[in-house]
Amino acid sequence: MTTEDTRKVAELIKAERFAFLTTIAPGGKLTSRPMTLQEVEFDGDLWFYAERSSHPVAHIAAQPQVNVGVGSGGTWVSLTGHAVVVDDVAKKKELWNSGVEAWFPNGPEDPEVVLIKVDGDSAEYWGSPGGRLATAFSFVKAKATGERIDAGKNAKVEL
Repeated sequence: MTTEDTRKVAELIKAERFAFLTTIAPGGKLTSRPMTLQEVEFDGDLWFYAERSSHPVAHIAAQPQVNVGVGSGGTWVSLTGHAVVVDDVAKKKELWNSGVEAWFPNGPEDPEVVLIKVDGDSAEYWGSPGGRLATAFSFVKAKATGERIDAGKNAKVEL
């Protein structure tokens, strides 16, 4: 991935606080759940907190291929990659914040608290310049003129 590609994906993800983490459940069923993104700087990896005994952790242990979807206001990113469960107290402390503490009141040293690290392989993004308002305007214009909507930029990048 070029530096420009990395910057664009980082810019789109940086504004987001929540993501949908999709894992593969036993039997091959895809399962998504909302998770809070933990690292502001994006370098191809995404971090989430989880409970050691949770379904996402069990799914990742059996099948590490995941997808992370983020988006709002006319911008969306779909990132594919491989996840690992990380039980590193120093990293948990580094990423710890008051929002995490609300979910895990026993702190980063609690053995039930683990991190999920997603190492991105590729990403696809869609962006509508001007956000929701511009998207709505483009939709109305397309309906009025009978022309296809200008949905903005779309690109696939390798991480």
